Amino acid sequence: MKKIEIKDLTTKELIEKIHDEKLMLTKMKLNHHINPLDNPMKIRQTRRNIARLMTELRARQLKEQQKS
Repeated sequence: MKKIEIKDLTTKELIEKIHDEKLMLTKMKLNHHINPLDNPMKIRQTRRNIARLMTELRARQLKEQQKS
């Protein structure tokens, strides 16, 4: 997921996307321990997507606090 795509999301969509990505990461890790994934780099990509999403969410929260 690109930075531009993340900025286009609303805050509610951003929170939902973080939740979905975390669930997917948990499932992928569990499946990888049982039966190795074809592409284990997907785990890394998912972790990084979560970090990008959380960074954008935090930036929005800080912007809200500064306005108040």
